[in-house]
Amino acid sequence: MIIPISGLLGIAAMFVLLMLGVPIAFSMAITGAVGLWILEGPGPAMAHSLLVPWDEGRSFVFVTIPLFVLMGQLVFHTGLATDLYRAVRTWIGPVPGGMAITSVVACGAFGAVTGSSIATVATMGAIVMPEMRRYNYNPRLATGALAASGTLGILIPPSVIFIFYGVMTETSIGELFIAGIIPGILTATMFSVIILVRCMITPSLGPPGPSSTWAERWSSTVGLLPIMALFGLVIGGIYAGIFTPTEAAGVGCTGVLVTAGVRGSLTRTAMSKALEETALISAMIFAIIVGGYLFARFLAVTGTTEAMVDVLVGMDLGRVLFLVLLVGLYIILGAMLDVFGMLVLTIPFVMPIVRELGIDPIWFGVFAVVMAELALVTPPIGANVFVMRRTAPEVPMGEIFMGVLPFVLGELVVIALLIAFPEIALWLPGQMR
Repeated sequence: MIIPISGLLGIAAMFVLLMLGVPIAFSMAITGAVGLWILEGPGPAMAHSLLVPWDEGRSFVFVTIPLFVLMGQLVFHTGLATDLYRAVRTWIGPVPGGMAITSVVACGAFGAVTGSSIATVATMGAIVMPEMRRYNYNPRLATGALAASGTLGILIPPSVIFIFYGVMTETSIGELFIAGIIPGILTATMFSVIILVRCMITPSLGPPGPSSTWAERWSSTVGLLPIMALFGLVIGGIYAGIFTPTEAAGVGCTGVLVTAGVRGSLTRTAMSKALEETALISAMIFAIIVGGYLFARFLAVTGTTEAMVDVLVGMDLGRVLFLVLLVGLYIILGAMLDVFGMLVLTIPFVMPIVRELGIDPIWFGVFAVVMAELALVTPPIGANVFVMRRTAPEVPMGEIFMGVLPFVLGELVVIALLIAFPEIALWLPGQMR
């Protein structure tokens, strides 16, 4: 089937806007609205432009996003992340590359509470980089480990990207959260092994960190019990069916507020910054969703979506070849777009094929989020690398990208394992059902 020229022109126009520096949300919204105006007239175009924000804005599931973002921002601004890092360091620090491995575990744990990759890199980078400088860690290893480990924030639940995917595909957000646990642990383990092996082969890359007494280990761990209990309550409540994801987000916010209040770190400034960042991030995500839906409706009217699906189905690639093709596509898109833009542009096209090939949408959600992790460290966009650069301005951008490379290869191994053994992602949701 021939892809309609009007749809291809619309896609080209959107990429031109992106290259001119127009944000992804507005690039999609402008292209979609103008395209609908040209094809259907001003009346239908205005109707689409007004109804899409209304339909999405009153979705109960969408409330989950600002609540989980607020929970993460509260943890970020109330200083709970510093205690988390110190506790992990007392246990892992003394092994070869221990400070870098500590950053992997701490980023995973912090990401489990915040659900944000950018916040994870910014927070843990400010805490861990001075320590790794003090112990003469190789700058390439130090910055690469932190930039790559920050991606765990969008895979280990609760994850804003999982919510975004769930809203777009009408997939169970609770099951997506649970499906991300084992792949998240597998990825963190892969990163830790990469660091350990490299530092055992070349000790100068990452010398062992300071040792700690058992008393120091237990006392620092006891201080983390409230956060550990909060994570267990949120994810355990979803797994057991006690909470919906939206209710769990509310419980999580309340738990962080109570914990920070008891510790005396819930200041007016911290609360104000958390609320401000939550409003900005939530508005950005909502704008991308609205823009994506407008652009998707334009493509549907032109018949482009149906034509592209027919072309891909007609190629008869099969499950594995189709996923390998998507890996290449996401790596290319990740070099040009942010995570949300990458997903909102591809999901409307690939989901019909995913269902046609009998791929579980929960599994595909995990696959898409893992590919989004790669996009966060793929040049030239690599959002995590840019955040890392601000944290370590003395390290050239090229050095950080080179430092990330071993972890990218490790992530590709994880993707291969997910494709070969889908139960890695599907076993826990299966138990939940």
